[in-house]
Amino acid sequence: ITCPGVLLKDKQELYLSVFVLGQYRKTQCVPAVFPLSFQEKLLFEKAFADVVDPGDLVKLLEFDTAVLELIQLVPPVGKVLATYEENTRDFLFPDPKLTHGHRGFEREILMKRSLFFTGIAPKLRFSTISLITDSLLSSGRSHIQ
Repeated sequence: ITCPGVLLKDKQELYLSVFVLGQYRKTQCVPAVFPLSFQEKLLFEKAFADVVDPGDLVKLLEFDTAVLELIQLVPPVGKVLATYEENTRDFLFPDPKLTHGHRGFEREILMKRSLFFTGIAPKLRFSTISLITDSLLSSGRSHIQ
């Protein structure tokens, strides 16, 4: 996460919270100095038991929301400094306007600043990999995972 010229007044550590497919994960904490570097892989898995048509899966993902939050560990419960929300379909399968990096396709998004955050909006650089597979249920019907 980059944010040129921004110094945080609170010095407590920060982490990135990610909510996708109804599941919550968070990164390890890092010092409160930009640029923030989270070198982690967060894994999200979900089985859609009643989906057999990929078009139906696309519709479900369009109604789901992916939420990312940059949180600083300021007592008592922490401060949300910036957020990003997008439907899960567009988050996982963006337009083909991507930057090809050494680890795959990287994306850059601008997060929305909260009232607690002064300065320019933080820019988050990340990549996603999505894998959709068919699975068989015990009843013999297939579903998409």
